[in-house]
Amino acid sequence: LESSILTQPWASVCFGESTFLAKACFRDTGYILLISDLSSVWYESTDTEAVEQRSKELNKRLTVSVSSFLQRLSNLMCPLLAGEPNTITSFSCHHTARGLSLHVKSELSGLPFYWDFHCYPAPVEMVSRHLVRPLIRMCLALQCQAQELTSLLLQKDAEIEDYRESGATLSRDRLRTEPFKKEMFQQNFMAE
Repeated sequence: LESSILTQPWASVCFGESTFLAKACFRDTGYILLISDLSSVWYESTDTEAVEQRSKELNKRLTVSVSSFLQRLSNLMCPLLAGEPNTITSFSCHHTARGLSLHVKSELSGLPFYWDFHCYPAPVEMVSRHLVRPLIRMCLALQCQAQELTSLLLQKDAEIEDYRESGATLSRDRLRTEPFKKEMFQQNFMAE
């Protein structure tokens, strides 16, 4: 499960009044959920035994298979993470002494359906693998892309200047551009 969640994107979600980044992966054998408020990262990883036990505690009137519970949780969480929250499902979160608790209230087959995700502080290695390293890689990729685009703009300015020196003129004056100023661009970028 943990290797599968690496490919899942982080999504911005609101639980009550709080905004978090979250990602999840659901399988027939369990699930893993990561939640961050950018100050802390919490996670829960469960297997079928834990899902079965918790489902019996929270949903005494429902008698469905563990795979059905996992499928229902996936159907509730995945649209939320895709930015399509379900109006008949409510989510609330509470900070606890041991971590973060996410409470889900919905319906299944016309009966109330409840679920609690019990998230604990993520170990440093997990935070690094799922949040820090991908962010650093993205920053490096964007820096390389900005350098390539800067180089391309400077080459285009040199090409345009060569055309002007050869006597070429624009057929439409509105297409005229100012030469790219690398230092000014970098100063503005850092200021933003």
